[in-house]
Amino acid sequence: MGVTSPLKGHSNSYSLNKKLFLPFSVYASYALFALLLIALFRLNFHPFSSSINQSPVSFSKEGNVYENPCNYSNGKWVHDRDGPLYNGTTCGTIKEGQNCILHGRPDLGYLYWRWKPRKCRLPRFDPNTFLRLLRNKHIAFVGDSIARNQLESLLCMLATVSKPNLVYTSGADNKFRRWHFDSHKIVVSVYWSPFLVRGVEKSKTGPNHNEVYVDSVDERWGADLVHIDMIVLSIGHWFLHPAVYYESGSVLCCHYCNGLNHSEIGFYGVMRKAINTALKTIIERKGANNGDGIDVFLTTFSPSHFEGQWDKFGACPRTKPYRKGEKRVEGMDAEMRAVEVEEMETAKLNAKKFKGRLRLETLDVTKLSLLRPDGHPGPYMYPFPFANGVHDQVQNDCIHWCLPGPIDTWNEIMLQVIRRWNIQSRRE
Repeated sequence: MGVTSPLKGHSNSYSLNKKLFLPFSVYASYALFALLLIALFRLNFHPFSSSINQSPVSFSKEGNVYENPCNYSNGKWVHDRDGPLYNGTTCGTIKEGQNCILHGRPDLGYLYWRWKPRKCRLPRFDPNTFLRLLRNKHIAFVGDSIARNQLESLLCMLATVSKPNLVYTSGADNKFRRWHFDSHKIVVSVYWSPFLVRGVEKSKTGPNHNEVYVDSVDERWGADLVHIDMIVLSIGHWFLHPAVYYESGSVLCCHYCNGLNHSEIGFYGVMRKAINTALKTIIERKGANNGDGIDVFLTTFSPSHFEGQWDKFGACPRTKPYRKGEKRVEGMDAEMRAVEVEEMETAKLNAKKFKGRLRLETLDVTKLSLLRPDGHPGPYMYPFPFANGVHDQVQNDCIHWCLPGPIDTWNEIMLQVIRRWNIQSRRE
């Protein structure tokens, strides 16, 4: 430890034998001094090493301690004997197409995996903690059917300790719904908005392509921002469909618009504009001087796992996660994720211009979701699809996630970010 010897400065006539046989009190002094130095070292460099989250800490330039966010996107799936918090029979809010257990999926191994981040710990979802932290708040899930999938996962986990009461429903397929948790006065809503911005979806009676207005937010959720305390955005898959895009009232370009006299363009830039419009609108409306602020999550792209045609047997047949190094985030999955991550970083910079409380975070789930080809309903989007034998022609869902399933992990990560925000706000 570099401790100065008490013998320094004494006569060199001391023999080696005398040095080896010092009185016990001297040895005790050495030990006490060494222990004191170790304690001081640990106090200065590891002041919260035994905290409940076991999270690393960092220091600001001013010397203030703050929690270092965990990179939950980097890790692996490991076996979990405990399994999920709920099942397909105990949760009454699962959309029928994602209720894989009730529909007779025979292999249940997909339920017994947990995501393990590389350098930190991801605790199991604690519904009581979530309800406590969101007391008296309104949390809204906005986007496409993946947003709804994540919402229903959260409802199922919260329902293990508190009943969600459906208080509002509207639209085809109940695309706009609202629940109330009486125990904590929490409102949870879902808004169908597959582009986040204003859009006209293709239909049998209308155009055979989507119409998307990239510079105008979808007011079906935008108008309710004044009542929303936390918002979770999730889009992606609908931008793959044929569409005509509008900006400033004029046609900007189109995607897969055969027969129309418009310039063809890929969808990445258009999706970027849509996300930018949505985040900018949220920040400006909730970050004004008189605004009460908002917490914003942007869930990154959730990859599909089709290994064949969607209506053929065995479209997503895997029953285990991919092993380490077996699959990488690349191609369209990587591009979609990059757009979302970059736009959220831009939004964070924009938010600094406003005085209202604005907390924004990317919920980066692309990699951990890519590694779970076993977590989709597949043919079990319908009840007992093989009751009368195996047929070559069968519809498969290799996009959405079984409930319970891997998507529960998204909400586990979201809860940890909310906990970190709460810790930081108390320190401030």
